[in-house]
Amino acid sequence: VPHLGDTYGVLPRPCRALVLLNPRSGAGRALEDFQAVVQPMLTEADIATTVFVTERSHHAHEKVRDEDLSQWDTLVVMSGDGLLYEVVNGLMERPDWEDAMKKPLCILPGGSGNALAASVNHYAGNDQVAKKRLLLNCTFILCKGLHTQMDLVSLSTASGRHLFSFLGFGWGFISDVDIDSEKYRCLGNTRFTLGTLQCLAKLRVYQGRLSYLPLVPEQGNPPASRDPQVPATNGKAGHTVPPAGTEVPGALLADSLLVPLSQPVPAHWTVVPEEEFVTVYAIYQSHLGTNLLMAPAAQLHDGCIHLFYLRAGISRVALLKIFLAMARGTHLDLNCPHLHYVPVRAFRLEPRAPTGIMTVDGEALACESIQG
Repeated sequence: VPHLGDTYGVLPRPCRALVLLNPRSGAGRALEDFQAVVQPMLTEADIATTVFVTERSHHAHEKVRDEDLSQWDTLVVMSGDGLLYEVVNGLMERPDWEDAMKKPLCILPGGSGNALAASVNHYAGNDQVAKKRLLLNCTFILCKGLHTQMDLVSLSTASGRHLFSFLGFGWGFISDVDIDSEKYRCLGNTRFTLGTLQCLAKLRVYQGRLSYLPLVPEQGNPPASRDPQVPATNGKAGHTVPPAGTEVPGALLADSLLVPLSQPVPAHWTVVPEEEFVTVYAIYQSHLGTNLLMAPAAQLHDGCIHLFYLRAGISRVALLKIFLAMARGTHLDLNCPHLHYVPVRAFRLEPRAPTGIMTVDGEALACESIQG
C-alpha cells in the first residue's frame, strides 16, 4: 500500500535484468522454479534476462563488485536472503557505490527464509503466503516495474568489520535457530520450526550490555536533536556530528549517530538495565520469515530499527507462545513481561563473553561487540 510521500520509480520498457541465482538455496529448486514460473512472466512483460548462476559462496559478491552494471536496468536476486546480503555488500564495496546503489534491486523468493520477499509482499497489501504463491506475487511486482527506496543499516564490529544489512541483526535464541537449522535446509521453511523446537530444549542465556538511541526520546533522557540544522553532539565537548541524512556527499559512509565502540555510548542513549538475555534482535523489515511477522509496524524506508529483546527468566512455554503468535504478528499483544520492543535509530550490543552466534541477514558472524 503506497504511503503518503513515497516516490516510485518505474523500470524502462523493454527492460534488461541481471538475474543472480543460487541453485542450492532453500530446497534446491530455484533454477527450475525460475524457468517454469518466472521466465514466462518476464518474457510477457518485455523483461530480457541474463541469468548468472552462482557456483560458490561470495560469487555474487564479486560479480556485482567488479561488473560494469550499466548494461542492466535492474538486478534480480532469485534465492534466499543470504544472496541479497552478498549483493548489497558487493555493491557497497564499489568505488562508485553511490550510483551503484541506485540500481533497482528485486528479490524473488528462492530460499528457505525469504524474509525480505515476505516483507515486500506484505507492504504491497497482499495476504501472507509462501512458496509458489509468494514467488508469483513477487514476480508480478517485478513485472509491474515499480520501485522505491529501502533502508540499509550500517553495522561496525569491534574487530573493524563494516557491514551493510537490509533485514536484521540477531544474537541468542533466534540466531541459534537460524544457524542450527541449516542442516534441514532441504525442508524449506519447515526447517525453522524444527530448529525452534531443538533450541527450546537447550534454552541458553546470553550475558551482555544492550544500549540504544530511541526513535522518540524516553522520559528522563535529554532529547537528541532531530532538527537537520542543529548538529547533534556525540558526547565529546566541541565535537559535533550532523544527524543522519545530512552528511556531505562522499561522506555518506560516516556513521553520524555512533561514537567509536571503544567509547561509552552518548548520554542521551538508553542503557538496558538487565544484562541477561535469551535473544536480542534488531529488525528493519516486517517479516523474519515467510510466516513470522515480527515487526508489523515496519515499512521499507521508515528510518527505524525495530529492536526486540527477551530477558532471561522466560519459560519455554511462554517462549513457544511468542513464536506461535508471531505467525500472525500478535506476539506483543501477549504482554509478556520478558519481551521488550522499542523503535530505535541506533543500537550497540556488547557481549560479556564471545558466546553464541550472531547473525546479520541470516548469515553467521563471530560474536563480538557491534553497533549499527
